[in-house]
Amino acid sequence: MLLSKVLGVIVIARNGDRYNYYQDPLSYAGSNTETTALGEVESHGLGSLLRSTYFDSHSPSYIEGIRSDLVDNNEVKVRVKAGTEGTVVFDSAIALLQGLFPPSPANKIVLANETTVVAPLGGYQYVPVETVEPGNDRSLESWTDCPAFSAHAKNFYNSEDFKKKAQEAQPFFKGVRDYVFGRPTTLENAWNIYDFINSELTHNKTYAHRLPPTFIEQARHWANYHESGVFSDPDINNVGNIAGRTILHTILSSLERISFNGDPLQFMLIETTYQPFISLFSQTGVAKEHPEFAGIPEYASAIAIELRRGSPPDVRDFVRLRFKNGTADSFHDVHVFGHHSDIPLTEFIYRAENAAITSNQQWKQACSARGVKGVVSTMTATTTEFVFTNQTAFTAAFALVGLFALFTAARLVKRTRETARRVRLEGEEVSEVVVNYGSIARNQGQVSPVSTVRGDGMDEHPVQVNWAAYYPEQPRWIM
Repeated sequence: MLLSKVLGVIVIARNGDRYNYYQDPLSYAGSNTETTALGEVESHGLGSLLRSTYFDSHSPSYIEGIRSDLVDNNEVKVRVKAGTEGTVVFDSAIALLQGLFPPSPANKIVLANETTVVAPLGGYQYVPVETVEPGNDRSLESWTDCPAFSAHAKNFYNSEDFKKKAQEAQPFFKGVRDYVFGRPTTLENAWNIYDFINSELTHNKTYAHRLPPTFIEQARHWANYHESGVFSDPDINNVGNIAGRTILHTILSSLERISFNGDPLQFMLIETTYQPFISLFSQTGVAKEHPEFAGIPEYASAIAIELRRGSPPDVRDFVRLRFKNGTADSFHDVHVFGHHSDIPLTEFIYRAENAAITSNQQWKQACSARGVKGVVSTMTATTTEFVFTNQTAFTAAFALVGLFALFTAARLVKRTRETARRVRLEGEEVSEVVVNYGSIARNQGQVSPVSTVRGDGMDEHPVQVNWAAYYPEQPRWIM
């Protein structure tokens, strides 16, 4: 079928190059890191490609009717993950937008006195960006502080397949020890080994000259296996796919907005990290059809979800997915849910909507550790329960000490309520305490078991690792 009209596009983009970054193998708490000039160039190049693909009226994928000379903020929406990895994702989004909407002399205004004023930097276009902090919205970082997800990772590490792969990986991890400077060389730590080697290979000339051939390929192979196992699940509704389940709500609601003729939205950019790519490809069957896409996408990769309107006689709306793996690749069509062509929008929504997590309250329920083997839930009581308990205690105190205690209690209740109102999540609060989203304090000196199989192939036992030695301190979110 010839699908001639592109009504709108949702782009999910990974951040560009950054310095090395560490993640705890169970909780996925992370360290500080910084973007690089290379990363900004990569994201800017992706933005330029998206512009030529979707905003050029001569392109076969041109979004019908979208304004291309200057950004129309009614037609374009940008959401940016602002959780772990610090400002890297935000920097990448800004660089991408600079390529997508470059400076234009048409970005000007004529004043009443007939003076023409062009925006700074030759007509720079300022595009509003909505940052998505996990303290308010878990849609772009749903895997941190999630007991059920940590239990899923732990179960994966304890699986027979993982133990078998750990044995197979021993020669590599034994050989790589001299090149990772004391970092734990186990399959559980495969992501951190790969990310360190990849970063040093890119930024450190001396290291690049010393690293033996094939080490980066082997490191990436085991990291792909590791991350695919952690961030996917055969069941579309399971917690292993939580990175995809939370972003699905944004995808589905945006598709509905684009398909509605009365809504001006035509282009949605979601700038995020690599995890949702793995989950989405698992959930939609792309990884099954294309095993090469099951692992970690390259920097500045992108998924373009196009909404297209069919030609007569079939004028239904269809969804087409296209994937670009890094800067050296071009966009390729990938098919979802067993289709070998574009999928009708109605079927896409029907197949995906039950897996979507639509609110923080649903996220809290999905992350509860109830029924998950080996993990006790860390979820706390709700603010309502907390206030009620204190009010009961204050009433008893009033009966004992009179008017003075009542006055004190009233002040405490007021203070508690003011604290509870500070930040409220959509649906219901996740917690009232300080939660470390991607934060490990250096002065804690904590040790945690991260391995079930020794790197030398001896008897199975937990390896105690002082993660504080590897994780620089990162700001904490106040819930």
